[in-house]
Amino acid sequence: MNRFHVLSVTAGAGALVSLGVFAAVAANPQTADASISADMSTGVTVTQSPDKPVSGQLPVATPAIKGPAPLPAEEQGLPG
Repeated sequence: MNRFHVLSVTAGAGALVSLGVFAAVAANPQTADASISADMSTGVTVTQSPDKPVSGQLPVATPAIKGPAPLPAEEQGLPG
């Protein structure tokens, strides 16, 4: 493959990406009255005071298997 082929493939790939971007922009047109802040939220943070008991907390996770798990037979190494 010579340089002309590499250049042609690169230009073709760039053209396909450009057409994809153009199609995506054309499919979602912006209206004149739309503003950027219309899709934003204020991000309010709510914290609970520590003196109130929390009723919906999950229990502490505990493992179902205690101790190390046995290795499979093919991973145990040489016998003896």
